[in-house]
Amino acid sequence: MMHPFRPVLLIIFLCLSCFIANAQNITGSVTDTTDKKQVSNVVIAILKPVDSTLIKFTRTDKEGKFALKNLPEGKYILMMTHPAYADLLDDITLTDKGLELNNLAILPKIKLMQDLIIKSGGSMRIHGDTTIFTADSFKVSANANVEELLKKLPGIQVDKDGKIKAMGETVEKVLVDGEEFFGDDPGMAVKNLRADAVKEVQVFDKKSDQAEFTGIDDGKTKKTINLKLKDDRKKGYFGKIDLSGGLNKDFGDRYNNNILLSSFKGKRKISGYFLSGNTGQDGLNWQDNDKFGGDNDNFSVSADEDGGINFNWQGSSDDEPYVDTQNGFFKNNNVGLQYSNKWHDDKQGLSFSPKYNYQDYINTKKTFTQTQLADSFFNVNGTENMHVKKETFKLKGVYDFKIDSANSLKLTAKLNAYNTESESYATSINTNQFGKTNNTSQRDLTTNSDKLAFNGTLLFKHKFQKLRRTFSLTADWNTLNTNGTNFLKSDNEIYSGGVVSFSQKFDQQKDFDRSTDQFLAKAVYTEPLGKKYALELDYETSIGTGKNNQTTHSYSPLSGKYDDEVDSLTNLFDQRITVNKPGFKINYNYKKLKFNIGSGVGFTRFDLKDKTFNKDYARSYTNFFPNANLTYAYKSGHNLRFYYNGNTTQPRIDQLQLLRNNNDYFNQVLGNPLLKPSFSNNFNISHQSFDFIKDFFLYQNLNFTQTSNAITDSRVIDASTGKTTSTPVNTNGNFNFNLYAGAGFKMKKLNIRVDVGPNAGYNHSTEIINGLNNVTKNLNAGVRLYLNKAKDKAYDVTVSNEFNYNSNNTQQYNSKINYYTNETGLYATYYLKKVWSLQSDFNYFVRQKTPQFQNNLSNQLWNAKLQRTFKKDEYTLYFSIRDILNQNTGIQRNFYSNTLSEVRQDRLKRYWMLGFTWNFKNKAAAPTPTK
Repeated sequence: MMHPFRPVLLIIFLCLSCFIANAQNITGSVTDTTDKKQVSNVVIAILKPVDSTLIKFTRTDKEGKFALKNLPEGKYILMMTHPAYADLLDDITLTDKGLELNNLAILPKIKLMQDLIIKSGGSMRIHGDTTIFTADSFKVSANANVEELLKKLPGIQVDKDGKIKAMGETVEKVLVDGEEFFGDDPGMAVKNLRADAVKEVQVFDKKSDQAEFTGIDDGKTKKTINLKLKDDRKKGYFGKIDLSGGLNKDFGDRYNNNILLSSFKGKRKISGYFLSGNTGQDGLNWQDNDKFGGDNDNFSVSADEDGGINFNWQGSSDDEPYVDTQNGFFKNNNVGLQYSNKWHDDKQGLSFSPKYNYQDYINTKKTFTQTQLADSFFNVNGTENMHVKKETFKLKGVYDFKIDSANSLKLTAKLNAYNTESESYATSINTNQFGKTNNTSQRDLTTNSDKLAFNGTLLFKHKFQKLRRTFSLTADWNTLNTNGTNFLKSDNEIYSGGVVSFSQKFDQQKDFDRSTDQFLAKAVYTEPLGKKYALELDYETSIGTGKNNQTTHSYSPLSGKYDDEVDSLTNLFDQRITVNKPGFKINYNYKKLKFNIGSGVGFTRFDLKDKTFNKDYARSYTNFFPNANLTYAYKSGHNLRFYYNGNTTQPRIDQLQLLRNNNDYFNQVLGNPLLKPSFSNNFNISHQSFDFIKDFFLYQNLNFTQTSNAITDSRVIDASTGKTTSTPVNTNGNFNFNLYAGAGFKMKKLNIRVDVGPNAGYNHSTEIINGLNNVTKNLNAGVRLYLNKAKDKAYDVTVSNEFNYNSNNTQQYNSKINYYTNETGLYATYYLKKVWSLQSDFNYFVRQKTPQFQNNLSNQLWNAKLQRTFKKDEYTLYFSIRDILNQNTGIQRNFYSNTLSEVRQDRLKRYWMLGFTWNFKNKAAAPTPTK
């Protein structure tokens, strides 16, 4: 008889047998994804998927391996945990074949914290493609301006001339709360805004409006800094008044007075400034920083940030002496107003900025030039005294109108007016290698010119209902009119055997009337090709017309007037250049990788008319414009970028016109109506990385440009007389590359910030001298080092050194010209009792001698400033001395082609100033107290 419990035991036995038969194993290993190493003592747990009940767990061994045995088939939750690593949960399925989980990735908590710091908080962080610095995390002196703040930020350099570089790239725009501050001059914001008004400094590559609208990166970016103001500075008013002056018996009394006032209320912002000085310390250069309406007389066509075409005028400036405000003496008065506002929920926005500038410049320039031809050479010693006065009025307005959610319109208008009066008196003597005189020249040139430039741009954008399907239309009209008169009086003599063999005197009046008009229309359509791809189609057409009418008359003693027309110096020339350019682009955008590739085809027609000689020059060109762009953000704070494009440069009207410029009789220029456009292939690759946990950054940039049909010079040099005639021609064999890199980190034990980086450049150019190709090869390479140590309210010391090696080799010289330059700088601020501070900067520059120049070129510049603040830093009284050692000499040496030169110019030397600054603000704009 069967025992009553046997059937039950049998059933239990059979169930256990089935369970054991279907039990499987889970094996695997765990790896640290950062250090690529196996991790021991990681808890590996298996949980039920329904209620997360623990079923079984184990730990990894020394090799990071683990094994969980005798588990039934099914679905589970795998959990990994370790004190130094982030927990990991994952769903797994165990089958009858078991489960192998090799190299399970585990993330260190410090890495997790790094990503958290990058995304929020801290002194530095990354948001998308933007690097953000929290301004208050970097200590500056009382009442410091933004320029002093920028010098503290990792990866940003500000040189002695105020030029800003971020990650080695020149900063082209400085915005305030995302908007322009008195136009495109970066110096206006960084020199005149207080550092303690800034909440964040945002550094990024600003894309074109077209790229931001379509989402298709066109590779056209500008390194940009945006100064985000503190909320309490966006209410009420704030500003500063800075008045200073000093006595100087040698160079005249010095003064520098700056007034800046801003009033913010909601979206409305009004700012005005008045700057007046004769020290060159107000941050405004003689050169026009705006890209519209410069001193030139012909259009060059290039890509614009708004996705259309940017027209820059390029032309001869021989009617006016060249002004370099690092040399000579100048005084200026500048006044400007900036208004911006938004309304209707930001659907409409208006910005408006008129500016006026008056500048008065005088300088004396002494030049030594040596030109070599085969085995012979000649020297030229010259002196030029110049006096230039310039008045400029600018008006810029931008109106943005968001018609609805799908349509928007942007109108931009710019009006610039100039008047320039200049006087230049120059003398020169040309001698051969044996010291015998070849020629002498005396020249008196007086010019009065007026220029009026206008630009109007309309940008219409439309988004279709389908995502990433867009249409945009750009219409751009530019016009520039220049007219004026110059009077040339010159006495030129050629010598032979020590006596005058030829004499030529000029007393001429030149009247010139130039005008250039350009109209462009460009349409762009984008179509999505799936989630990752998109197609861009565009078509642009432009018509440019130009006229250059020059009439020259000689002085007639009989009539007492300038009424004898000089045929060889009188010409009426018209040009018409028409360009039609269809193009396409394929774009890929997915997660960390973005790239696009495309091309355009340009059909260009030249219609040139020399009305004086009744000659027509008509020709057509077809060019391809390939382009490619790739961005790979392989992890947060790290990106790699490659960019390529091909583009043409059209010759200028003064290069095309068969008209001789005889302002300098022994160095004359003649146009060439047979010039072709040049074509350039531009390659650029860059890499940037930030590691905020280690406080380390790294960047590299390599650029290569090759130009076909480059527009260079053909010079005919008469060795016996020293006379040179230059004509623009097309040459090949022209290319250059540039490399710059940098790394920055903090030596935490010593509290020293380090910035170090190499740079290198090579230029290979071809010109024609006396009918033969002349190849010039220039190489430069160097390294810079920057060290900073600071203690809040105690001291701030920066030491820098920049070394560069230069090598120049040309076919006209028998040996290379090699030399080095080195510049050492020391910048220090010492604080005493919180309200006193002593600032000092010292620069020592050395340029090595060469066989042509038998002495080293060096100078030492030492400046100092003592200041005291009052009433919680509202008032500042200061005393400053510039060029304490009185060594601010304007000496420059240059080597180019078969010519070397040394130029000595006047410079403002030692002077002192006593100044007072009032930084004012209403209560609404009072800064938040710091602990």
